[in-house]
Amino acid sequence: MPSQSAAHTLNTQPNLARPDDFYEALIDMHRDLDDAQSQAANAQLILLLANHIGDHEVLLAAMQAAREGIAGDTAAAS
Repeated sequence: MPSQSAAHTLNTQPNLARPDDFYEALIDMHRDLDDAQSQAANAQLILLLANHIGDHEVLLAAMQAAREGIAGDTAAAS
């Protein structure tokens, strides 16, 4: 069982057993969707994965990491 501190740490190291298959499935998920449908599918996927992860601190760290460098965002660095 992971330690308490490890349980609340975002893993940013490669961790997918089959990354190419995952990427292909992710692209397929968006096939034949318009932009609005694609954004809705992304939002649903994010919420499903967030629910699966369930750790508030890890989710906050993931949101911060996702914003870093996007459109000159400096809020994520603070």
